[in-house]
Amino acid sequence: MKKSILTFLALAVSVLFSAETFARDQINIVGSSTVYPYGTVNAQRLGESGFKTPTYNPTGTGGGMKLFCAGVGVEHPDITGASRPMKSKEAKLCVENGVTNVVEVMWANDGITFSHSNAAEKMDLTRAEIWTAMAAKVVVDGEVVENPYTKWNEINSSLPAYKIEVLVAPPTSGTRDAFDGNVMEKGCAAMGYEDITGGDDGCTDYREDGRIIEMGENDTLIVQKLVEDKERFGYFGYSYLKDNGDKLQPASLEGVDPSEESIAAYEYPVARPLFIYLKKDHIGVVPGIQEFAQMMVSDEAIGSNGYLTKIGAAPMVSELLSRTRSDVDTLAAFDVVACADKKHPLKDAGYAFSGKLCK
Repeated sequence: MKKSILTFLALAVSVLFSAETFARDQINIVGSSTVYPYGTVNAQRLGESGFKTPTYNPTGTGGGMKLFCAGVGVEHPDITGASRPMKSKEAKLCVENGVTNVVEVMWANDGITFSHSNAAEKMDLTRAEIWTAMAAKVVVDGEVVENPYTKWNEINSSLPAYKIEVLVAPPTSGTRDAFDGNVMEKGCAAMGYEDITGGDDGCTDYREDGRIIEMGENDTLIVQKLVEDKERFGYFGYSYLKDNGDKLQPASLEGVDPSEESIAAYEYPVARPLFIYLKKDHIGVVPGIQEFAQMMVSDEAIGSNGYLTKIGAAPMVSELLSRTRSDVDTLAAFDVVACADKKHPLKDAGYAFSGKLCK
């Protein structure tokens, strides 16, 4: 009798496991709102090829990493999109939850645009000026003080007398991480803040007097709000600017406008790589995961006239693209344990983004 009960229980567990294993035939993607327009177009292409069209929930890069790293099994996402590399603390979360069988796919470049209405005067800004407009505390006459500026022309008399008001992404956003690293930190250093205070604490603190407005993970809403008021600025990925070029224009940064060419060459100061991360343990369980990634890095998608290039993706340099395609075809494992220890195979490779890998 006891043996029969144990056999029944084992069979029940087996049935439950099998039911769980085959409970889903549609890819579940989470993550970056910047990667979202590319991911959804690629998802539609995959759906047209015979697989079920994947779902993409734009939780933001940070939110996507938390969901992705929460565990293995069909109740967890299969892919997360990221507008920055996985952080070491996120890799640690993955390791803690057994998510160690991961493929990192660095598939294209993007540029964060600092944009405003086409009805506004075209502006050429430096990162130091943007930091001075947005930071909680700024450098004035060699001292660090609460931000006193209310208009752009108070920072630089050659700029228009527009009010300072900037729409920003939430802390979970990879775009915000990248903006803070490439604009706020660089601008802070250029203004001598660190020399005065002895460190960079406070460099990425935004002012809280109503001039910096957090918008959530909704770049489309930011576009709408910028159109409503020509003096507002907002930042988001290049694809949103390209898709709304009839309504919005970018500020030049350090004299460079964002374009596919300036982003791909990393001449644009806020260029960055884009990623997707695949959960390798789900491949063969949920159909289409590898095929989704292969489509995303194909010439048809990110070639000179590719369907993702047309909406704003800037291609990787050839050696990185070859490396990525090889990783996707062979499902080469990304060393999550090493990333948790702040190590990455390209960390010392000399690319503009190398120092930010597994930071």
